[in-house]
Amino acid sequence: MDKNITVYVLSDSIGETGEQVAKAAISQFNPEKYEVRRFPYITDENQIYEIFQEAKSEHSILIYTIVIERLRKYIIEKGNEYNIPTVDLMSPALDAIEQVLGYQPKRESGLIRRLDEKYFKKVEAVEFAVKYDDGKDTRGIKKADIVLVGVSRTSKTPLSMYLAHKNFKVANVPLVPEVPAPEELFLKDKKRVIGLIANPFKLNEIRQERLKSLGLNNNANYASIDRINLELEYSKKLMERLGCKVIDVSNKAVEETAGIIIDHMKKNFGEEMLD
Repeated sequence: MDKNITVYVLSDSIGETGEQVAKAAISQFNPEKYEVRRFPYITDENQIYEIFQEAKSEHSILIYTIVIERLRKYIIEKGNEYNIPTVDLMSPALDAIEQVLGYQPKRESGLIRRLDEKYFKKVEAVEFAVKYDDGKDTRGIKKADIVLVGVSRTSKTPLSMYLAHKNFKVANVPLVPEVPAPEELFLKDKKRVIGLIANPFKLNEIRQERLKSLGLNNNANYASIDRINLELEYSKKLMERLGCKVIDVSNKAVEETAGIIIDHMKKNFGEEMLD
């Protein structure tokens, strides 16, 4: 008895799932010789026809993860014609989900790639926010979708991270009267720069808590009202020079401020900013 088998894996994506299933199934039989041939990015009947011409001369089965109905039917038709077993990995799962949700699947190819791309874009944005947090590297200003500026404790870092999870690359720059603002800020499109300000008494409260958490004296100059007013005055003048949008974050949750920024970006750069 011939104990060889060739498994053809067809996919409208990269075919990794089909290949893993094929190998897992074969391992339960331990044949003397087997081969798994993967054919990714199947988009038309001609590709499928050529694969069947190859498969019909071997002991073979065909496993597929193709959602386009036209191609799925063609595979079933050719499988019957050449007496080659075909295994549809996607339809049982799609049918079950449809039964629970009550509506039909899109049956569009490549959707998982788009999900993957979105995921990696988010990871890239988070890494960007970490790298260009707190003005550590002013080169980030040029590359950023959004640049946040403001004095210490105006929610720049949490906002950067929240917006990164919405796929925006965000750099943030602390404003300190004794430190000149980076030149890159003045070269940036002002619609991409967001100034953050806050009520001085709110900042005083937050900074005192910050000092306390670090085990420092909460009477330090950093938390004094006079120092905070000086910083805020400086930051407001700088924001005027930049001509950027300014948001008072005193009584706003991070999500609320982020929503204002996202609306501002959509208004100025279109809905594609969220893609």
